[in-house]
Amino acid sequence: MSRFGPAEALAAPLAPPAARGRLAQIRATYFGTPRNAVVSLFCLALIVLAGQATAEWLLLDAVWAGGPEACKAGEGACWPFLAEKLRFAVFGFFPYEQQWRPGVAMLLLLAMCAATMLPALWRRELLLGWVLALLAMYLLMAGGILGLVPVPTSQWGGLPLTLMLAVVGFGAGFPLGVALALGRRSRLPAIRTLCTAYIELIRGVPLISLLFMASVMLPLFLPEGWTIDKVLRAQVAIILFAAAYIAEVVRGGLQGIDKGQYEAATAVGLGYWQNMILVILPQALRIVIPPMVTLFIGFFQDTTLVTIVGLFDFLSSIRAAQRDPSWQGIAVLEGYAFAAVVFFVFCWTMARYSRWLEARFDVGHK
Repeated sequence: MSRFGPAEALAAPLAPPAARGRLAQIRATYFGTPRNAVVSLFCLALIVLAGQATAEWLLLDAVWAGGPEACKAGEGACWPFLAEKLRFAVFGFFPYEQQWRPGVAMLLLLAMCAATMLPALWRRELLLGWVLALLAMYLLMAGGILGLVPVPTSQWGGLPLTLMLAVVGFGAGFPLGVALALGRRSRLPAIRTLCTAYIELIRGVPLISLLFMASVMLPLFLPEGWTIDKVLRAQVAIILFAAAYIAEVVRGGLQGIDKGQYEAATAVGLGYWQNMILVILPQALRIVIPPMVTLFIGFFQDTTLVTIVGLFDFLSSIRAAQRDPSWQGIAVLEGYAFAAVVFFVFCWTMARYSRWLEARFDVGHK
């Protein structure tokens, strides 16, 4: 029996059902038992202490103006280092007065990536746009025409190089990976054996070994006087490496398609390639959206390995900036913190896009 009368019961404030449910769930999950309550309070105290120490280092005790001497006297983060070395960290050894060119190329690449993320634009015109955009990016970076100063690839670096290696490597490796996945499931023994051997061989060695082979060993097999650009060698190694992993992800999606889909497509008179392009592959690719995006995030982070072949990617540029005698030993964490934030933004964006794409295509099995 309620202690409120009918009028008082109607007037008594009640928490929304959703709010009551969330509070009850939090209470049951984190404070349901004495042991859980102690562990939760301990973890909360650690989070508060770590957050306080981080805030003091990042903001309260940080040095915001001055030079190396001011940072040596300070106890917090040295943000003047990033202010002075930001352009070098982003663009590497590209000539200072020409750094607008990799900046425009990077913006063009990001614009094309944003357009590709919209399913409404998935048409043939988009492929033509990519071809023209890649050609424009190469001309901007290399120069030599339209009055642009020629810049050798040995001076390319920083964030534009990292993005180009990751996006072009994964994008060019995707169709090759799909072809390898189909070849591994082929009924022709020769094609199946070749595709299986390629996939297992590439997946059995680390990326760093492929980069080393492409940079050091490949020129030894070329005729005398022939050479391949260093960036191109690294790009080809990343494409071949990505294709093998993409093939296994796509093969998993193909195995997840019910056999009835193949039989239904054959029953309406579709040939093998019509069956694959119109019926099977669209369903298989919907299934593998999460692992495919996870794979791209991993390759985006693995581009830092190109430093072994003498390319200055984004992380290598930050390391080179830290070796400046004026700042050496002063700003170490600041550079890596900046790199971590940049990588996190790109990876978090891809993760959110993956979830949005899953919801849009409703890849869940009902």
